[in-house]
Amino acid sequence: MSAARRLLGQPWLWAWLGALAVWLATAAYTDGKGSGEVLSAALTFGAFFVIVALGQMFVITLGPGNVDLSIPACMTLAGTVSMKTMGGAAGMIPLGLALALAIGAAVGVTNFALIRLLRIPPIIATLSASFIFQSAAIWWNRGLRVKPPQPLADFTTAKIAGIPFIAILVIVLALVAHVVLTRTLYGRGVIAIGQNMRAAHLAGIRVERIRAATYILCAALAGLCGFLLAGFSGGAALNMGEEYLLSSIAVVVIGGTSVAGGFANVPGLWGAALFLFLLVTMLNTFGAGAGLRMVLTGLIIIGVIVAASGGTRKT
Repeated sequence: MSAARRLLGQPWLWAWLGALAVWLATAAYTDGKGSGEVLSAALTFGAFFVIVALGQMFVITLGPGNVDLSIPACMTLAGTVSMKTMGGAAGMIPLGLALALAIGAAVGVTNFALIRLLRIPPIIATLSASFIFQSAAIWWNRGLRVKPPQPLADFTTAKIAGIPFIAILVIVLALVAHVVLTRTLYGRGVIAIGQNMRAAHLAGIRVERIRAATYILCAALAGLCGFLLAGFSGGAALNMGEEYLLSSIAVVVIGGTSVAGGFANVPGLWGAALFLFLLVTMLNTFGAGAGLRMVLTGLIIIGVIVAASGGTRKT
């Protein structure tokens, strides 16, 4: 009985149960037709959500007010510059990846400089900076859509035993993030800052260094996601990051991470990402109109968050 109670108290459980429920509902409605393809698509698109959500999770864990709203613009800029630099040449893939990560790191440095040096709240600093990054992407793009190198496109669409390879890669990335969060001084520092910044400072934790590293990490992961998403979708588009603005936050919250800071939950990110994709798929399958679909999506998400918040949070 106590084991079942502990399981129900896990904040990641509800996101996974929600994902399973909507997938089963979709499969039942279609008599199982295409359910395997839907799950495969969910794993693929969920992987992109998880990449940016990992970075957003670290930022939100820093405490109230910490959030990165420059993720979509960072993805677009990194994807645009890397695709145009590679020019479809397979031999340029390492340079393209390095550029995407470097652009992400530069975005993170810029964001934190605005937050730290100019004392601008993170939500305003990152949103304002995003307009600059998006403008840079528009200038660099000049209306062109450069196709990715074929090996990169093949890599992002490859499957192993029916499982998207990119999903396997992101599962490994999530495991690494979990280890960093729970087993390293940096990860424990992030949690300590989120629980009480002043106490963390008095305990000898280098608060500002950790905050800077966290914003850089978040933007670097956004750059990586932009690079992979551009390879998957046949090139970088100026609106490629739009749906990741609120989704990156929703996945983190639905996954069980506390918006008050001081608690993060990596396993819940995958459950939340699958839940969001499968929920939209289910409503589309049921033939729900756009307005009804948005209302139902909001209500169901609220229900999952309320259920998850009822659990006991443990670090």
